[in-house]
Amino acid sequence: MTSQSAATLRSRYVVQAASDLEENRRLQQELTERIKVLQQQEALLEDILSLAQRYEGFADPSRLPEQMQDEPVVAKSKPASGAASRRSSPARTARAGRAGRAGRAAKAGAKGTSRQPLLGDLLAELLGQYEEPRRAKDLRDELLEKYPDRNPTPQVVRNTLESLVAKGRIRRHKQQRSVMYTLVRPGEAATGDAG
Repeated sequence: MTSQSAATLRSRYVVQAASDLEENRRLQQELTERIKVLQQQEALLEDILSLAQRYEGFADPSRLPEQMQDEPVVAKSKPASGAASRRSSPARTARAGRAGRAGRAAKAGAKGTSRQPLLGDLLAELLGQYEEPRRAKDLRDELLEKYPDRNPTPQVVRNTLESLVAKGRIRRHKQQRSVMYTLVRPGEAATGDAG
């Protein structure tokens, strides 16, 4: 091999290595942007899960946060910060389209599954078994015993009971520092706090 052909071969390797390095850095930047998008989606999904758990007991859909029931969740995600968010690449648009389709598919799948009874209905059913007022804690304990697949927090149970009071389905009783609840029977009028 001549020194000229060796120099040509070396220059080709240098050009190829520089090209490969540039491609590697471009891919790293693309993956970094993708990780940011995935982290934002994760935070959004965690927020949705938290909201779903908080509003689990509300029987009235109008009491849910200001989001239309059929509105895709992906549309509410915040764009990535920086220059990457200001330009809309075809890959980003395709990812957003796939995420929207995935959300609609999950919603369609959820419609096909049987729904659990609402927490408010279960609590009203439990209250209907008693003539005397019951504390929220006792109702929650009984709910956990009868329905082990349901695990609402004490706050969710109290919120649900208060929403039933607001709807006139149950009555609130205050005894010293305790708040207790009874079911409003057909023909009775719910009068709010009883003493």
